[in-house]
Amino acid sequence: MCSIVVFSMNEVDSESMLSVLTNTLSCEVGIITQRKMPRVVPDQRSTFDNDELFRRLSRECEVKYTGFRDRPLEERQLRFQTECREGHADIAFVATGTNLQLNFESNAWSDKDEDRIPTREYVDFEREPGKVHLKSQFIMNGVCVIWRGWIDLHRLDGIGCIEFDSERAEVEDQLYRQQIEQYNQRLREFEERHRQYQEQQERRSHDEQEVSSSLQTRGMKPVPELTAKQGGRVLVPVPLRPVAVNDRRSLLPWRHRMYIL
Repeated sequence: MCSIVVFSMNEVDSESMLSVLTNTLSCEVGIITQRKMPRVVPDQRSTFDNDELFRRLSRECEVKYTGFRDRPLEERQLRFQTECREGHADIAFVATGTNLQLNFESNAWSDKDEDRIPTREYVDFEREPGKVHLKSQFIMNGVCVIWRGWIDLHRLDGIGCIEFDSERAEVEDQLYRQQIEQYNQRLREFEERHRQYQEQQERRSHDEQEVSSSLQTRGMKPVPELTAKQGGRVLVPVPLRPVAVNDRRSLLPWRHRMYIL
């Protein structure tokens, strides 16, 4: 990967700028790679079983609806039911103080909005009167989990817990392995291009040394390269144009008049 470096002529001299631009255009830069953060951890099951937070949340405990706390109870009840039918709600575990923004939608992993719709499996108002049973699938701390619970429609509290989502964890593990393999493949390709570039530079340096030694054996001197101070320009003599007698430029000293073209 090449990058463009811009310098101000007031900040650096021409020689240092030339060297930096030469290295930059030759791609002699450090390894720059982009890698996305994986969605899940390598061993989800082990993390779920051994992490203290997951152990606490996997036991059934009290949960509450936390939306619109500054509004009256009647308004909060109405808003909670509306949000559940829309497919989302803010729920908190009372014991641990863990706040979750849950989505009660089927096909929660789909990229299409029309596929993510709340169904009776995820939002059920008919199982028990005065309660709503909810289900939500999401990734928490790199682990695929399912939240299950119910909330009283009048008190806006209930019981809930999380459990390990083995089916989705298997799918995410495959995506994780593919992502790591793609990253390693890009890294190998970059290293191979870097190796080829180094070999090309070594061959070029070797050829230049052979040419220089051949010229020295013949008693010839190699032509020096233009320096940065010369600006890469070759000074060519140009014939002077005669200056008229009445031209103001004729008043200039002779040494200045010589360079008027």
